[in-house]
Amino acid sequence: MAEHWYKNALIYCLDVRTFADGNGDGIGDFDGLRSRLHYLAGLNIDAVWLQPFFPSPLRDNGYDISDYYSVDPSLGTLGDFVECVRQARNLGIRVMVDLVVNHTSIDHPWFQAARTDPSSPYRDYYVWSPTRPPDADQGMVFEGEQRTTWSWDEQAGAYYYHRFYHHEPELNIANPAVRREIEKITGFWLQLGVSGFRVDALPFVIEMKGAPPGRREQSHEYLRELRHHVQTLCGEVCLMAEANLPPEEVEDYFGQGDKIHMCFNFWANQHLFLALARGQAEPLLRAYRQLPPIPPLCQWNNFLRTHDELDLGRLSQAQRQEVFEAFGPQPQMQLYGRGIRRRLAPMLGNDRRRLELAHSLMLTLPGTPVLRYGDEIGMGDDLSLEGRNSVRTPMQWSAERNGGFSTAPPRQCYLPVIAEGEYGYRTVNVERQRRDPDSLLDWLERMLRRRKEYRQFGEGACSWLDSGRPEVLAHRLEHGGRSLVLLHNLSAGEVPVSLPVEAIDGCNHDILSDRYCEAPREGRLHMQMEPYGYHWLERHERT
Repeated sequence: MAEHWYKNALIYCLDVRTFADGNGDGIGDFDGLRSRLHYLAGLNIDAVWLQPFFPSPLRDNGYDISDYYSVDPSLGTLGDFVECVRQARNLGIRVMVDLVVNHTSIDHPWFQAARTDPSSPYRDYYVWSPTRPPDADQGMVFEGEQRTTWSWDEQAGAYYYHRFYHHEPELNIANPAVRREIEKITGFWLQLGVSGFRVDALPFVIEMKGAPPGRREQSHEYLRELRHHVQTLCGEVCLMAEANLPPEEVEDYFGQGDKIHMCFNFWANQHLFLALARGQAEPLLRAYRQLPPIPPLCQWNNFLRTHDELDLGRLSQAQRQEVFEAFGPQPQMQLYGRGIRRRLAPMLGNDRRRLELAHSLMLTLPGTPVLRYGDEIGMGDDLSLEGRNSVRTPMQWSAERNGGFSTAPPRQCYLPVIAEGEYGYRTVNVERQRRDPDSLLDWLERMLRRRKEYRQFGEGACSWLDSGRPEVLAHRLEHGGRSLVLLHNLSAGEVPVSLPVEAIDGCNHDILSDRYCEAPREGRLHMQMEPYGYHWLERHERT
């Protein structure tokens, strides 16, 4: 059904500014994106999630918005956006956009009006205090870069609250007028053809710092209010939340299926990298068993990397150190004391076997996969760039200047394209891998196409199986009377696996290699799994 499309979707995340430059000024734009839509269709993508493209002073990569109702002029016009959405839909690709309403830019007209006039209706759009609150040195998102969450504004004669940078004042969601503004913002973009929103920093959106204590306890009710509004305007809409949730908070965000539709599974993601670091399945298996079931029409988002650092904040200090040592051992690879600012390929040593294993896990674990642009070709990172920019370099399309991203002089590019070394654009690019049937890109295209053929991945009931080996994660997905069994060896060694026949529900055919397993012996299926190996098994009779 169209309204549940997200359950079986493949989502691709990109930043318009760093994806493709259509006019040669060094900045990606909607003309450039439109010219690459057929590439995304060829990847079997169902939806593209666009990071902020709104007018912004760009102090925080566009997440500091100064106008919610327009397109940054450097990226094109509203007409260019609408044409891009139209052509995407013609290719079967839905468009999702970032909804960044926990804060605005300090340059937004709302904040400028609020700071200059205490009687302005926009004054209460933000959270103010005449004195510095006692908790001002707590709750910083960017440890090491932030010193406070309350900053003094000389013009307003008061302190204003900001969870993020001082130039991103927090919106007061407790104010009904702010909630009406969010309704207008979402309604505007839905009318222009978008199918959903990735809600940025959702826990901070509903924090309601400006509400009386009793009102704050009802903050999660706002999720029902927002869901009802967008669902009324567009039946197929999807709210995809960025919320780093511990297991005990899951129910508050999904509700009875009447709050958010999907949520990024940060809990599983962090334990997945701990499992990869150890070469053991137990951390990931334990993480999933700790998560409560979610309502039938809700979904988790599986991912490997995003546009931010790999956040390990939910791991213990000892566990976090294990992941640091495995994937980001040098101080310049780490960020905020909790994360790794590297791309997937460098973290995994550009080992093709490990890259395939990681992507197979993302595609087969319960949920909807979100693929980060460039990971399909194994792009690298640039640790010489500041902070998170290390993983935000432009897409590498070809061996031409600037990797085919732009015809502008290299110094004019929005961010420098990786030019040298193992991950330089002459070595790692789309065109080169398109011509190579053994490339990572060609492999991933086949995997994505295969996944789309089986509804078990998006809608199947999951049961975890005992593989008999600590290195191997085994699970079964069942939907409509059909099962798939997925096996992943997280270790660098060859491992024997033994599974009870009744547990695998007769699944004996590897749909990736078109090979059959050996006949069961003594009621068990026996297999040898190669280092970092993976198998997708279905029930299939030999002919």
